Amino acid sequence: MRLLGVGTCAAALAVGLLAAPAHAQDNSDAQALRGAGWALKDTGKDARFRGLAAVSRSTAWVAGTKGTVLRTVDGGRSWRDVSPPGAVAEGLELRDIEAFDARHAVALSIGEGAASRVLRTEDGGATWAETFRNPDPRAFYDCLTFFDPRHGLAVSDPVDGKFRILSTDDGGRNWAVLPRTGMPDALAGEAGFAASGQCLVSAGPRDVWLATGGGAAGRILHSPDRGRTWRVAESGIPAGDPAKGVFALAFRDRTTGLAVGGDYRTGEASPRAAAVSADAGRTWRPASTPPPAYRSGAAWLPHLRTAALAVGPTGTDVTTDAGRTWKPLAEGSFDTVDCASDGG
Repeated sequence: MRLLGVGTCAAALAVGLLAAPAHAQDNSDAQALRGAGWALKDTGKDARFRGLAAVSRSTAWVAGTKGTVLRTVDGGRSWRDVSPPGAVAEGLELRDIEAFDARHAVALSIGEGAASRVLRTEDGGATWAETFRNPDPRAFYDCLTFFDPRHGLAVSDPVDGKFRILSTDDGGRNWAVLPRTGMPDALAGEAGFAASGQCLVSAGPRDVWLATGGGAAGRILHSPDRGRTWRVAESGIPAGDPAKGVFALAFRDRTTGLAVGGDYRTGEASPRAAAVSADAGRTWRPASTPPPAYRSGAAWLPHLRTAALAVGPTGTDVTTDAGRTWKPLAEGSFDTVDCASDGG
């Protein structure tokens, strides 16, 4: 598995990590990104990484197939294997990881029933504790998000007609299923996509958004109270098929958001593969010039108010107008992207 970087940024093939470029002297986001591209590095692993947590310019974690977790504390120049031994032995699919510093991280493995688990470390991956194992064969957990180092949520595909939300208020040590009364009914065939760790994202202390596909419409649900109650909006990104819908969300703050997705099948067209919201996800507008193909991950670039990246199996795209238009930035296959808040 090769890693890539842009200036002070680092990323992995099939998983992208990006910190923002330095401020442009003329305050132009487009000017600041001129000449940006990826530089390859090597982890020595053959895992495919879909989970990524960029903590800072120096520290990041990735999680992927075969129970693999890697960590860097030198800006991506080297990566240490800190995989949970049990996850490696069972070949768990680790599709999301949230980290708070170089020592504390929470990882999610996906799958039906007991394959969905939460693992936690507080010593940089030297040891891991399994803090949740899904007891319900009908549930399939897709993504994690944390509001702060104590409060977090995980989401499962619908059970008995509604998405299931798992909550922690002690940093992932303990988890409980939230009441379903505030969750709207799911559409027939609707589900989340465990493609990039970005189908469930949060901004600020209480706001969280959930991206869906597979049903008749690609929908985005918003909760202003840490998952207790939700409202639904249609994204405009086409769905209507198990392979199509909204795959990833990125919110710069609690009002300004991006959505990307499409049809993940190779060679299939993905028109209207991006949308933007300026009202906390109440409404979404299609990008006037979307990415040219399916995109599975997105991230805002810190310190550049209108710049963001979208990644997928056919390349990386950039917007410098808050998601209204996208332009190709680089070739290469990526599943996810994240940006360190101090990057730039």
